[in-house]
Amino acid sequence: MIAETERLILRELTIEDSAHFFALNNDPNVLKYTGDIPFQSLAEAQDFLKNYSHYMENGFGRWAVIRKEDSAFLGWCGLKMHVNENYVDIGFRFFRKYWGEGYATEAAIKSLELGFTRFELTEIIGRTAKNNVGSIRVLEKIGMTFFKNDECDGIEDAMYFRIVNSDD
Repeated sequence: MIAETERLILRELTIEDSAHFFALNNDPNVLKYTGDIPFQSLAEAQDFLKNYSHYMENGFGRWAVIRKEDSAFLGWCGLKMHVNENYVDIGFRFFRKYWGEGYATEAAIKSLELGFTRFELTEIIGRTAKNNVGSIRVLEKIGMTFFKNDECDGIEDAMYFRIVNSDD
């Protein structure tokens, strides 16, 4: 376990999450604004998770979000180092049936807290397609502010948000 909130547990993704990961990334509405393509098979999702090296390389990454009350896999949320661009972003992806329940906001707040305290980051970026109203709302709720439009992983005119560690 990486952390917990009132309703959630954040933990590292494991190969045992492959079926959930495959299903999540094969919902066209979940991927609509991401620029990502669906996994072609469960084996491809397994390979992705087997080779996911962000925890070893950076100490952090995207984390599985588990609901405490029933151990349901809701999706993922967490931090990602973009070495070439020299920034860390926050990302989240949840099954549609859990949208609108505040889980993304709750997990993202905890992820920011971890980024600034445990991993001593000074700034975290959030990026989303300008039409992704739900993600924009989450980024604003967690205290991020818009600072530019730019291309992002194949998404033209993406919106970039940021938050700076207030302890600096």
